[in-house]
Order: sequence, then C-alpha cells, then structure tokens
Amino acid sequence: MTDGWVLPDDVLRDAPAYTPRPFELADLELILSEAYAPLTGFHTRADLASLRSRGRLADGTAWPVPVTLEVPAGLVAGLDLTNPLLRVLVLTDPEGAPVAALDIVDAWPSRDGFSAVGGRVRRLGDGTGGPFQRLRRSPAEVRALLPPGRVLGVIADRPLHRPQLAQIAHAARTLAAHLLILIPVADGGVSGLPPEVLVRSVFAARDRMPPATLVAVPLTRRGDEIRDALLRARVAAAYGVTHLLSTGEMLSGGGPRVLVPRELAYDNRDGQWRWRDDIPPRNRRLALDQEEIDDLLDRGFPLPEWHTPPAVARELARARPPRRHRGLVVFFTGLSGSGKSTIARGVADALRESGDRTVTLLDGDVVRRELSAGLTFSKTDRDRNVRRIGWVASEVGRHHGVAICCPIAPYAQARAVARQMANDAGAGFLLVWVATPLEVCEARDRKGLYAKARAGQLTGMTGIDDPYEEPTDADLVLNTSEMSIEQGVQTVLQHLTETGWVEPRLKPA
Repeated sequence: MTDGWVLPDDVLRDAPAYTPRPFELADLELILSEAYAPLTGFHTRADLASLRSRGRLADGTAWPVPVTLEVPAGLVAGLDLTNPLLRVLVLTDPEGAPVAALDIVDAWPSRDGFSAVGGRVRRLGDGTGGPFQRLRRSPAEVRALLPPGRVLGVIADRPLHRPQLAQIAHAARTLAAHLLILIPVADGGVSGLPPEVLVRSVFAARDRMPPATLVAVPLTRRGDEIRDALLRARVAAAYGVTHLLSTGEMLSGGGPRVLVPRELAYDNRDGQWRWRDDIPPRNRRLALDQEEIDDLLDRGFPLPEWHTPPAVARELARARPPRRHRGLVVFFTGLSGSGKSTIARGVADALRESGDRTVTLLDGDVVRRELSAGLTFSKTDRDRNVRRIGWVASEVGRHHGVAICCPIAPYAQARAVARQMANDAGAGFLLVWVATPLEVCEARDRKGLYAKARAGQLTGMTGIDDPYEEPTDADLVLNTSEMSIEQGVQTVLQHLTETGWVEPRLKPA
C-alpha cells in the first residue's frame, strides 16, 4: 500500500505533528486499514478536479466522494514540498500519539488559516485508541474469517429493534448467506447514540440474529445521503459483503448488490412480524419511529417488548435515562447587565434547595478568573472562553449533573459548539436568551463597563463596539425589562419541570 515508502527515524523525529479533526482521523484509519482501497492517501487537487468532472480520480480510478485533509497553513509554509524528506507531516491522535506519516505532494488554500493537503500516508504506531478496539479488524482480517459463499452486510447505524431483526433474518435465510454486521463507530449514527452505546445495543440483539460476524468500522456521515450510501457500499465490499441490506436510502455504486426491504408490521393476532400488506389494518401495529422511542425513554417509560428485545431496551434505557436523571446544560446568554447571571444564580439555588439534582454554576466572571485567566476579549479568545465553559459543562452533564452557565457568549458559532458538546456527552441543552435591550443594560451599568466603553477607555465591549449575534435557536427568551428577576427564575424552573428535567414539586405555585 505504501509502495515501499521508507522514512529515516531522524526525519520522523524532526517532522512537525498535527492532530486532524475526528472525521479526518476516521478517514485516515480507513485508508490505513485498506477499507478505502485502492486509496493510499488523501486526494490531491488533480484528484478532486477529476472527481468533480467525471466521477473518477486523476488516475482513472472510480471513487464516490472526496477524501481530504486540512492542516494549519503555517505548518505547510514551514515545509519544502520539493524535497521528499522535508515535506513529511506526522498525524497524531487526540492524545498526541503518532498514527501516520503524510507525504505532502500538494497543498492549496482552503478555509481561513488552513490549507488542504494531499499525498500518501504510512502507518506509525498501533493506531488510534477508543472502546471496542478488538472489533476494529481490517478488511483483510475479516475476509479471512468469513465462510465461503454469500455474505449479507448490514450497516447498523442504529439499534436493531424487532422489525430490523426480522428483516435481517428473512434476508439471510432467503440468500443462505453469512451475516456481517458493520457498526459505525466514528460518530453516533442516525440514532445520535455515542458509538460505544451503539455497539452495546447491537451486541444486545445478537441472540436474535442468525450466525453473524460483528465489526466496528470508523465510518462517518458526510451529510450527503447519496454520497454516504455510495461510500458505505464501497467499504462494505472491501470487507467481503456480496449483498447489502439497506437501512435507509442506499445505492450500490458498483459494489455489492443492495437489497431494499419491504415494510414489516406487528400482527396483533399472533405476535409475529409480517409484511405490512399481509395484515389487516385493524390487527396491525407499525414500528415506532425514533421520535417515539426517544419520547418513551425521556419520560421513563419502558420500550414495548413487541417492538424491542428486552436486552436492547435495557441498553438504551441506560444510555438515555429519563430526563429527570440525565445530565443537563442550561446555557444563559445575553448582554452585560441583562440579568442573566442573577437569574442563573436563582435557578441554581432553587435546584440546590430541592436536593434532586447536583448543580454546578459556571458564572462568567468566576470562569474568567479561574478557568480562562489570561484570555483577552478578542473574538478568538471569547470563542475559546465559551468553548472551555462548554467543555466543563458537558463533562458535568456526562455524569448526570446540571451545569448552569451564564457567559455573554455573543457569537452563534461558539454557542452551537457548546450545544454540540453537551449533546455528544449525552446531556440535554437548554439555551436561555436574556434579551434585555441594550439601552436598559447600559442604564443599569452596575460594573461601569458601558461608561468606560462610551468614553473610549474600554474596547471590545459587546453591544458597543463588538457585535452580539442574537440567537435564533433559543429554547427560552426572557426580558428583565418586562419581568422581575423572580419571574425569570420561575419561568426557567417551570420550563424545566414541564419538559421533565426536574421533579414536578419544583414547579412554581
């Protein structure tokens, strides 16, 4: 795969290092394992131009999607792309352990401050870490384990409930095929579950499957349904799949034959899953959709056994406990003087008084002193401050606590990152915009900041010479020029109660 590419130890020792983004690391692992064969590295400009114009790489290889890598432009500027020994970049995992060496043969500007790079890669070390490493077998290892004959592939990007298990059993029996379950572990799949939870839930259904081989594969979603389907079919073929059972929109793209299942329904007459059209409507129960499943779990209701095997239901209930027992990030945003910190403290005090939840208050001023000391009020440092708050809050949520945050957080992108961190940790996220008008905040000016900004003694003041991007995705909007602080506190508590995050006794009288 590496065409005999050998690098002296001193070249690797002196080469700069960079940690790619998670989806780029996933692509890297698939290249190194040869799941992306015949790719041996990241695409160059010529590859991308050819892919856009004719659906093939520059050498004529058919390939469905771009596989690209972006690195800081400063790293590229320090390399000599004409010298094979001075154009090497070491790619590391998030802990800084070397994963691969990249021979950069092409580089070009991409997004602000970054360059796209193309070139071949060579494995270094033992690969990336993470749960269920024993399941991350290479395609060659998996093909050696498969029996001869047909192989039915299923990409299990969601838990397998009884309808899916019935479809799989029917297809395997019809084809007389061995079953290969490919579990995407680079992200949470369409169900939004953490990868390790998805793996456990699929394993929980194993006794309901035909004889099967289960493999964890670092597949990510690119946001394009057709391209995702084409790439997944390609990867499945690399693992030895001859027939692929679709769980959604799926195209073969010249890979394994794709089977599109008919819709099943539960027959109330004898408790069997049959083709929907074979059951009279009065005796028919359709499969629950993801929204219905999430709603049952959020409210603490068991998933019905006719739909979900008990072992799978237990794994899902562990991963998504009722809201009143799950972590939550309550994120207040608003101008200085809007009242957000005072309302946040009131909410925190009320939750502490109830004793039902463990509460961590991340006040803007305290965070600036203890967590973000040394940061300025530039846009970059403001984003860094919110990111730090979001990370700490998400860790509180991961362990089923309630984190209440009240920074100004003027930029929409930083707030979106905080929301994503909480979601990735399995916690809820409530964005509360305290939309008190600027003129009211400035009239209060308890800290004298607005006066200093107007006098030119202070720069970067949000609302004066630095913008505040008003949220379009707030879950609650409060205005303390139209309500008291106590009313604001009670509004938040009422919302938390009505949506199931706290016990009903906290609901205001």
